[in-house]
Amino acid sequence: MLQTRATDPGAVARAYAERKQPTSLLSERGTLFLVAADHPARGALASGGDATAMADRRSLLARLVEALSHPDVDGVLGTPDVVEELLLLGALDGKVVIGSMNRGGLDGASWTMDDRFTGYDAAAIAASGLQGGKMLLRIDDQDPFTATTIEGCATAVSELAAHGLMAMVEPLPYHREPDGRLRLLKDMPALARAITVASGLGTTSAHTWLKMPACDDPEGVYAATTLPCVVLGGVPSPDPAADLESWGQALVQPTVRGLVIGRALLYPPGGDVRGAVDKAASVLRAAHESE
Repeated sequence: MLQTRATDPGAVARAYAERKQPTSLLSERGTLFLVAADHPARGALASGGDATAMADRRSLLARLVEALSHPDVDGVLGTPDVVEELLLLGALDGKVVIGSMNRGGLDGASWTMDDRFTGYDAAAIAASGLQGGKMLLRIDDQDPFTATTIEGCATAVSELAAHGLMAMVEPLPYHREPDGRLRLLKDMPALARAITVASGLGTTSAHTWLKMPACDDPEGVYAATTLPCVVLGGVPSPDPAADLESWGQALVQPTVRGLVIGRALLYPPGGDVRGAVDKAASVLRAAHESE
């Protein structure tokens, strides 16, 4: 791949064009299980106690290839650089690929809430044969950058819908502490409010999905929408079993269709990527077999 990168940049376009497309957005069970790998483009490299865990690109790609080889993993969510490297490695045939769109709000930057669109746009997602686009919508009522992000996401939702493609919106309410730290709000009123804002974006909601965190009151939170939802993994906790239990409580909600998990699967304690994927897949299967 390194040789190809340096000597044959046209190989990327050929790989997009020749990729075997998935037959459906959803698996035969009616679920969607994606591995997320768009964190580095926003400068968010930490996982667990390692501040630069995701900085080693070869390690990240090896972990992604291992995760994608699992039969229950339907695809990947990533920025163009990661997606294209996986294409060159032949890891995305038949897989659902969701392009990450706005990564401009760098982790730790003074402008971090300014989630500008710096990755894929709707036209490129359509031309590349991807299945949709994902956008981050962080909401802080005290930060004027939020308004710009809302407008950008509304435009992206409309443009993706015009191509008949999924718009995966990740609405996350935040509060800035007096010391400047941002705290994700995971209470029912804050998450339900964020859902209602995200649901109304764009000229149509026909192709909109929501990507939401697990929470203490999933029944109340997910009652705020009839749009299809996926549960995001977020920052891994020190207790993987607690993460799995939390995901399972959200997965049984009627609007929830699947999981989009990143660092918790790619950088699990002990490094067993396959084992971490197995456990998450089991939770997803159990939730939907009980329907």
